[in-house]
Amino acid sequence: MIKFILNNKEVSTAMPSGTPVLDFVRYHQDLTGTKIGCREGDCGACTVVIGELKHGELRYRSATSCLMPLGNAHGKHIVTIEGVNMDELNPVQQAMADESATQCGFCTPGFVMSMAGFCLSKTVPTPQNAVAAVDGNICRCTGYKSIERAAGHVANLLAERSAEDPITFATKQGILPPYFSSIQERLQVMTLGLNGELANDNPVAQRVGGGTDLYVQKHDEIKDASIRFLFDDADLKGISRIGNQCVIGPSTTVTDLIESPVMQAHFPDFNAYTKLVSSTPIRNMATIGGNFINASPIGDFTIFFLALDATLTLSDGATSRELPLRNLYQGYKTLDKRPEEYLEQIRFDLPDARTRCNFEKVSKRTHLDIASVNSAIFISVENDIITSARLSAGGVAPIPKQLVKTGQFLTGKSITEELIIESTAIAQTEITPISDARGTEVYKRLLLSQLIKAHFIKLFPELNVKQLLAQ
Repeated sequence: MIKFILNNKEVSTAMPSGTPVLDFVRYHQDLTGTKIGCREGDCGACTVVIGELKHGELRYRSATSCLMPLGNAHGKHIVTIEGVNMDELNPVQQAMADESATQCGFCTPGFVMSMAGFCLSKTVPTPQNAVAAVDGNICRCTGYKSIERAAGHVANLLAERSAEDPITFATKQGILPPYFSSIQERLQVMTLGLNGELANDNPVAQRVGGGTDLYVQKHDEIKDASIRFLFDDADLKGISRIGNQCVIGPSTTVTDLIESPVMQAHFPDFNAYTKLVSSTPIRNMATIGGNFINASPIGDFTIFFLALDATLTLSDGATSRELPLRNLYQGYKTLDKRPEEYLEQIRFDLPDARTRCNFEKVSKRTHLDIASVNSAIFISVENDIITSARLSAGGVAPIPKQLVKTGQFLTGKSITEELIIESTAIAQTEITPISDARGTEVYKRLLLSQLIKAHFIKLFPELNVKQLLAQ
């Protein structure tokens, strides 16, 4: 039995655990304010806010309910647009109305919920961050300037919050309904008896983390499948530093990585990289392990961690083995992994003061889009000599590709324009792009060369090689 708090009431259901939350709230709870749009997490019309206990503290994040299985709602607080309604328009809704930020109204509930999630988060309440909170919402007819102004008003509502708990502040200021102040205690009581209720030892059960790609690919198949849920498995979450290594649980989300002190300390530009990947609601749901196992040839974080030369630990529940990430991919969507094995741990060596890293991505849209080509580099330099170099690229082969020959070619040499140009030529021998909807073979080859040059321009500005991109 799946149990959670839906808005202000406790619900339980014996429906298949793979049922999307979107379908449950609309068709079985008659909460039709949450809209059905793309069913791929792209439009944001189905956005809800999810509250969960983490280390004894209640934390809220926005999510796309079309990609969220009911099993991942177990023991949590699910908030739909009906759950933020008050006797009159709440201040977020009022800001949208005051700025004429709605026309047909179809997308409006999603925008309101993303802004409500912003109000419940610890994100610094600046207008820029308020606008970023709706980066997963698409408006079809109103235009975005009025919505941006409404987001600015929402940020102003939080200006006096300071260090006060966001939930307390939002309820005390009448931004959200008073019942939010009781949710933490109610969840604590509810979750006392929930441990193990969704356990599934079926060896052939479909493993599901965040579901952000599975529900796009296999929506009809997975909703009735036998599922082993990994998203809330405490043994598969967390980010820690052990010696000179970073150890990550595969159920760690992208947002967890962004907020990690370890990642912030060693990858100061990581947040900028993630802005190029999906959207806030998807980053709140998508797991790093899922990105790896999905085996997309253009998986953004797979490309990043390939350049890190990450090592995986795979387990069948009885025995474990280690495998370099670069060796996981044997062909298109083909893995060196037995069906009974699951990803248990990810680890990599943390960069030192001599190491520079960069991630680049080209897509038809800057945000919320799939890469035509993406690439990452980790390069160490000592006394003007490259002591190690690892490059990776996506969209240029049937698998996410570590450019081993290119890295070997760069190692032991001084950085010059000639070396960079020669390295792009080596990279061309390692790839086999195809022409598809995201670009022709020729275009993708050109992109990879330009991205390699962009790595060096970004990481070594003292070389003054910006003219490289024109070559």
